[in-house]
Amino acid sequence: MSKRWKVSNTSVYNVSYHIIFCPKYRRKVLVEEVEERLRELLHEKADELEIEIESLEVMPDHVHMFVKADPTFAPHHLVQQFKGLTSRRLRQEFPSLKSRLPSLWTRSYYCETIGHISEDTIQQYIADQKNN
Repeated sequence: MSKRWKVSNTSVYNVSYHIIFCPKYRRKVLVEEVEERLRELLHEKADELEIEIESLEVMPDHVHMFVKADPTFAPHHLVQQFKGLTSRRLRQEFPSLKSRLPSLWTRSYYCETIGHISEDTIQQYIADQKNN
């Protein structure tokens, strides 16, 4: 089988999402040590959930992720898992985030399903975020 597909006991799948979420009030707090730690925590959670982060770009005021997940995970569940862990841990480790924001993340997020044909386009878009 191609690396494009994943296989479980009952299915063959290629489920990908482009996910974007922002800090409360779109504050530019995802910088320096916070950015580094956020990246670590997102990868840690992805490993725990057994999903792949294909691309990740942390901007000062938002996060872009391109993830490949098991079809049994609803996108909302993935976002909850990522935002829940990172909010709790970052606010514990960086007390300045507590004083600047009532909660780290907004309740909203953006999610788009991605087909194989547009994967390269999305990955290039995410990679180019820091250059814009």
